[in-house]
Amino acid sequence: MFLVVCAIIAVQYNRMEKMRESFFGVKAGRSKKDFITAVGYGLLGGLLASFLVIFIGLTISGELYYLWPVAILLMMLNIRFICFAYAGGILALSNLILGVPQINVSQILALVAVLHMVESFLIFVSGHLGAVPAYIKGPEGKIIGGFTLQRFRPIPIVVLAVIGGGVAEGGIEMPGWWPLIMPGAVGDPQNLSFAMLPLLAGLGYGDIAIARSPAEKSRLSSIFLGLYSLILLALAVLAGHNRAVALLAAVFSPLGHEAVIYIGKWLELKGKPIYVPAEEGMRIMDVLPEGPFWRAGLRPGDIIVAVNGVKFADRTEFYNLLRSSFLPASVDYISCPAGTAKNAVVKPPEPGKPWGVAPVPESNESRYVELLTVGPLGRWLQKLWGKKQR
Repeated sequence: MFLVVCAIIAVQYNRMEKMRESFFGVKAGRSKKDFITAVGYGLLGGLLASFLVIFIGLTISGELYYLWPVAILLMMLNIRFICFAYAGGILALSNLILGVPQINVSQILALVAVLHMVESFLIFVSGHLGAVPAYIKGPEGKIIGGFTLQRFRPIPIVVLAVIGGGVAEGGIEMPGWWPLIMPGAVGDPQNLSFAMLPLLAGLGYGDIAIARSPAEKSRLSSIFLGLYSLILLALAVLAGHNRAVALLAAVFSPLGHEAVIYIGKWLELKGKPIYVPAEEGMRIMDVLPEGPFWRAGLRPGDIIVAVNGVKFADRTEFYNLLRSSFLPASVDYISCPAGTAKNAVVKPPEPGKPWGVAPVPESNESRYVELLTVGPLGRWLQKLWGKKQR
């Protein structure tokens, strides 16, 4: 199962590589590196999640048999719904209102909280890695420059499972303080035995950076997600004592997650975009790693003002000046955010290779990305609804 999830994640990183290729016109060759990095961080996250699960005293019985199918079904409606926050909330509400399925509400919501606690940490340290530059169509139809942040990780963790009364061979005995940490668990820990069982989870992170750099945006998102996970964990603990709190926790699991996504996008779309044209020259949105401009020292946010001492009006003139440079081009630019005027010598790329510099969007962009995450089932329902409206 771990290998299957890794294969699915590898497909996602190949798709991101194609997006980067369409932007720069050449393969950046980062999909394999991004995949290996994702697996490494996933193993680190799994280790952290395992410690948290055992410390809190989470026990898992049949909950996961329901979580994965519901999550996959929700993913067919919208890709972001694969997150356990939605499946866990729906299952908890179904149990509290209808009595089915037979699950422990406190335990399943606490598991969701722990996974998001780990996800917030991983986003903080690696959410900005592999950011893909894109021209994004905002809600008002305006094309703005930004980055799409997408990370997918397999999370193998160890959970506790009840295997019977007493401490059987191969089982472990929970400490006496365990019921205080996770009330609502199955019975008295002194009369139960537990086994450690492997569990596979998948974490995905998707966001946009328009008014902030990818690193700044990922850190802000990690703070919001961390607060969400702490609140959900507190509600999950209290849910074992009070049915009203259990209902609140079940509703908060999906709606709180939606609020985190909404606030994050609202802050970006309502904030002042930083990847906008400069008053003079051409602002760089991204630079292809190890490309000519990267090796010359230029970075995202820098403003190119002249090529070989000649100023230009738009990026078409900029590229024409580069193409006419048979020798290394002398590029005058302003280094941001310091605002220091600098000069760099940019060597021409190999034949058939691009210069590897992506400018911010101008007003006449024909290619852009729309902020849509609707899945195949969701698209089918939209088409079906459209036919009914006619």
